[in-house]
Amino acid sequence: MSSGWIILDKPTNKFSRSAGLDIARIFGVKRFGHIGTLDPMASGVLPIALGDATKMIPFIEDISDGKKEYLFSMRFGFETDSLDITGAEIARTDIIPEEAQVISILSDFIGEIEQVPPVYSAVHVDGRRAYELVRAGKNIDIPAKKVKIYSLEYIGKNQESWTFKVVCGRGTYVRALARDIARKCGVLGTVDMIRRTLTNGFDIKSAVKLDFLENLFNNSADFKIFLKPIDFGLGDIPVLNLDDKSTEFYKHGGFIKTNANDGLKRVYNEGIFIGIGVVSEGQLRPKRTI
Repeated sequence: MSSGWIILDKPTNKFSRSAGLDIARIFGVKRFGHIGTLDPMASGVLPIALGDATKMIPFIEDISDGKKEYLFSMRFGFETDSLDITGAEIARTDIIPEEAQVISILSDFIGEIEQVPPVYSAVHVDGRRAYELVRAGKNIDIPAKKVKIYSLEYIGKNQESWTFKVVCGRGTYVRALARDIARKCGVLGTVDMIRRTLTNGFDIKSAVKLDFLENLFNNSADFKIFLKPIDFGLGDIPVLNLDDKSTEFYKHGGFIKTNANDGLKRVYNEGIFIGIGVVSEGQLRPKRTI
């Protein structure tokens, strides 16, 4: 069974889970997971864990700062129920802001801000997903939450689309950010493109497109060269090496005496990754074993 990471450049008009299912089918595995769901209309970096790599998802999420980078574009003059162009229009205005006005208000969004998530989102309201309630015809009121914006810049305009780049923390909705940029200018706005270029340390430069992998698979070419190792993305966790005897004891749940500093460790035996452990009070204890 193949285990490892595919850093996928998810195409538009595809759910993240569907993309994961496609990758799992190509690599012949049943168990998979991904970090950071992308909207169907969004493209870009979607790290997909296959097989035993799924055990590493919580550790990557914990050690990363949660920073994500997006390119997005929006159109001024209307707003949809989903806050993107796939939704139904709910309001329109003839007013379009000046570039100078848009640029001048971007600094207001830097730092920790309050953001109301879109109604078509996976946030929980009364124990259910917001989008489930909306599709059931319920009127819902989603409370604002705090999110972190590290940087936000205007890239340029191409006809009706205005493009921006944002670096933000976990939980930030780009669709809501675009809505709020427009409203800050006293107008309406809707996203027409979202592309994630960085998430949890995984970069678009390492990503591969789904149709390219499909083509390699269908032509019996070597698609597995794009499979990253299970410990990919765990570089911030210090390494601890074990000898053969200690490795066998450790794999069966045994505690290993060590002089290493307390904290999480990537555990190896002769260069082979065998899992994540934690050192406490002079003992290495298993947390996830491969």
